[in-house]
Amino acid sequence: MTFWIIVSALCLIALLFAIWPIYHDAKRLTPMLAGIIVFTVVMSAGLYNHVGSPNVPSGRGGDSLEDMQQVMASLEKRLAENPEDIKGWQMLARSNMSLQRFDAAVTAHERVMELEDGRNAQTLVDLALAILSRDNSAIVGRPAALIDSALAMDPNNPGALFYSGIAAANNGDTDLAAERWEILLGLNPPAEIRAILAQRVAEWRGEPVAAIDSGALPADHPPVEPAAEATEATSQQAPEADPDAVVTARVALSQGAIESIGVDANVFVIARDPAQPSPPIAVSRIRVSELPAVVSLSDAQSMVAGRDLSGFEEFELLARVSLSGSPAASSGDWFGSLIVRPEDGGSVYLSIDQQVP
Repeated sequence: MTFWIIVSALCLIALLFAIWPIYHDAKRLTPMLAGIIVFTVVMSAGLYNHVGSPNVPSGRGGDSLEDMQQVMASLEKRLAENPEDIKGWQMLARSNMSLQRFDAAVTAHERVMELEDGRNAQTLVDLALAILSRDNSAIVGRPAALIDSALAMDPNNPGALFYSGIAAANNGDTDLAAERWEILLGLNPPAEIRAILAQRVAEWRGEPVAAIDSGALPADHPPVEPAAEATEATSQQAPEADPDAVVTARVALSQGAIESIGVDANVFVIARDPAQPSPPIAVSRIRVSELPAVVSLSDAQSMVAGRDLSGFEEFELLARVSLSGSPAASSGDWFGSLIVRPEDGGSVYLSIDQQVP
C-alpha cells in the first residue's frame, strides 16, 4: 500500500503540470485529457517502480503492450482463483487504466472498494477518476460524491483536494476551491507545483499572484515570510526588553524547520539550570502558527515557589517545537537554545534550528 501511496503522490505532481491548461479550457475530462492522465500515471508508476525497487533486475521485458496483456491475463487468472486479493485487484485496475479500458478499470476499482468496505480514501479517488475517464464527463454526480467522501475520510488526501478544488471552481464556488488548494499547499508540494497552485489560488481569491508566490498556507501552518532577505535582517534583531521580565526573546523558526514542520504544534519556551535541567525554572507556551513571536519570561512563570528566575546569574533558554504535545523532547522535535546572562541585557534572539534525532 505504501508503494501506491508514493506512486499516487508522484502521479498527482505530474498531472498538475500536464492536465491543468487543457482542463481549464475544456471544463471536462476530454478523451485527450484522459489519455494524458493515463500516460502520466503509467510513466510515473513505471519510473518509480524501476528506480525505487532495488530487487527489480535491469533490462527486464514487460514494457510492451503484448507483455502487459500477458501479465494482465495471468493476473486475471490469479484473481479468479483468489478473488479476495486486494493488491491484485488494485494492480488490475491500474493496468486497465493504462490501457484505457475504463469499464474494466471501474469494475476493478469497485471490487477494491468492496473488499476495503469503502474505508480507503485513495480508492475512492481512483474510482472517481476511472468513472470520469469512462464517461468523459465533468466532476459531478457520483465521481463528485466519491471525492467528497474521500475528503471526509482523509481531509489531507492530495487527489481529493485537487479534484474537489477543480469541481468547486467549475461550480463557481471559487472560495471553496481556494480553500481546498490552500490545504494542498499546506502539504508542502515541490516549489514548482506550489507556484502553479498558488497562482490559481490567487486568481480565485482575487489577489495579486506576487502576494502568495512563496506559498499560500492554511491558517494553522507555520507562516513563511515572502521576503527572505528582509525577514532575516529583521527577525534576527533582539526585541526591546520588557522591563518587567528577566528575559525577552524573539523566537523564530529557521528555514529548515519551516520546511519540515507541517502542523500547528505547541512551542515550549523553557528557562532551565544547565546543571539541573529538571525541573525547569520557568516555562511559557505558544503555537507554531504564532512564530516569529516575542516571548517574555519573568518570576511569574517560575515553576517552583522560591526558585525564581531572577535569582539565577545565568540559565539556558530553550525553545522546542513539540510534535507530541509534551514538554519532554521526542525524536523529530525542532529546538534551539542559548545561555542567557540577565546582567548582559535581558533581550535575545533565539532560532529554532536543530532537530532531535
